[in-house]
Amino acid sequence: MIRPILIHPDPRLKKVVDPVADITDELRRVADDMLETMYDAPGIGLAGPQIGLMSRLIVLDCVKEENESPRPLVMFNPRVIAASDERSVYEEGCLSIPEQYAEVERPAEVTVEWMDRDGNPQSETFDKLWATCVQHEIDHLDGKLFIDYLSPMKRQMMTRKSQKMKRERARA
Repeated sequence: MIRPILIHPDPRLKKVVDPVADITDELRRVADDMLETMYDAPGIGLAGPQIGLMSRLIVLDCVKEENESPRPLVMFNPRVIAASDERSVYEEGCLSIPEQYAEVERPAEVTVEWMDRDGNPQSETFDKLWATCVQHEIDHLDGKLFIDYLSPMKRQMMTRKSQKMKRERARA
């Protein structure tokens, strides 16, 4: 089921969310809905708060090549346990801040621990687009948006554009 995505500014997007204590069938269904919503948008990542779920759950799939198989990841309680000193810059966008993009600098490589949909602990080191995406989604769980890395003036400009789009969608 495709779920509505919250648009910035929405106070739920700025909240630090709670860890998932128990991975239930309902949460697994929500994770499946999040993947469907993300692919439909289309996007490469989606965090619980973006659909109003105030739990530490993210989904991502950064495979972009047509001849490559999709690699959907569902992460409960993800956390970065190591980050490289080397930095990389990617142009980031966000499904909660539609049609707006900016370059953000982050660690080039991160190691992340999480629980999979069956409650098994997982750990993997990500680089390139995957590293950027997983950090971006984990930021959502901590109430942080990619525009928070920008200058106050640029952040304010993007927020105003987002507010205008939100009003236009509400009228449609």
